[in-house]
Amino acid sequence: MYYAIIAEDISNSLEKRLAARPAHVQRLEALRDDGRLLIAGPHPAIDTPDPGDEGFSGSLIVAEFSSLADAEQWAADDPYQHAGVYSHVTIKPFKRVF
Repeated sequence: MYYAIIAEDISNSLEKRLAARPAHVQRLEALRDDGRLLIAGPHPAIDTPDPGDEGFSGSLIVAEFSSLADAEQWAADDPYQHAGVYSHVTIKPFKRVF
């Protein structure tokens, strides 16, 4: 089943994001390579694809996991989580329609 991992950043998270990004992207690439990643990306803090120094307000990842517990564990081990980028993470089952 797919699960949506919806993360909200702390204020001024850009420096922490940039430091942890290579490891974060590597984990997403592993999901993609396994055919389990539906979509992933950040939420720009302002209404533009490249927010520059304004940074990002959070992230969305929709990926396939065998259970909610597995999705929660994967999210808990995310490098952004360990780096203190996220203030809050919500994980919900996701039903793909389109």
